[in-house]
Amino acid sequence: MIRERLLEPAYERFLKVQCRHIPRHIAIIQDGNRRYAKALGIDKASGHRAGADKTEEMLDWAHDLGIRHITLYSFSTENFRRDKQEVDNLFQLFKERFLSVISDERVHRYRIRVQMVGDISLLPEDLQKTIRDAEEATKDYDGFTLNVAIAYGGRNEIVLATRDILASVKDGSLSPSEIDVPMVERYLHDRKGIPPVDLIIRTGNECRTSNFLPWLANGHESCVYFCAPYWPLFRKIDLLRAIRVYDQRIQSRS
Repeated sequence: MIRERLLEPAYERFLKVQCRHIPRHIAIIQDGNRRYAKALGIDKASGHRAGADKTEEMLDWAHDLGIRHITLYSFSTENFRRDKQEVDNLFQLFKERFLSVISDERVHRYRIRVQMVGDISLLPEDLQKTIRDAEEATKDYDGFTLNVAIAYGGRNEIVLATRDILASVKDGSLSPSEIDVPMVERYLHDRKGIPPVDLIIRTGNECRTSNFLPWLANGHESCVYFCAPYWPLFRKIDLLRAIRVYDQRIQSRS
């Protein structure tokens, strides 16, 4: 263990040299918080908090590497089926973290725009307000964008965008002839300007993308990297390995 800690910085530097192409937009499926908690014999809420702490650490790595957009799959529409206590604990954790955005010195220094992706109408009203306050406080920032997918489902986002498009056609603000791929992308995510996904990372040794950003990821043939560590155990080395896979893909196409 001590030897690994001593060698890890050197290995990070080695990996950085191999990452000549940095993805603009990385989407992360943060899997394994509950299994991490079970392995340690702690409650699920503690596992989710450990995952939230890892997220903050990872955002520092991403900023240092020059990544401009991160989208985190934090809570899917299917997660509403979980135990009510676990869901309530997660909503409280989300509320705390969105509240901290407003006062976090790093957010303002790095000009980080924070926004939610998903169906906000499904969330408790107090959480909705906190999210909107954080979005409002950072809406003009352009240094780095953090998208947090909550109450999110890939098929559901396409359904919601379709409803908005139909409403615009009905009220005359949009002509059917104007409907094309760029226009649909503007309606997705409530016109939040999220670019195509270059790289999807999933932790927890699960090899599936779980209906995550199907239009922006699958539609643009994004690179996918699966890794074994539970999310709270994710390391900068794991992030660099994922970027190396992306780099190798870019190199093979050039």
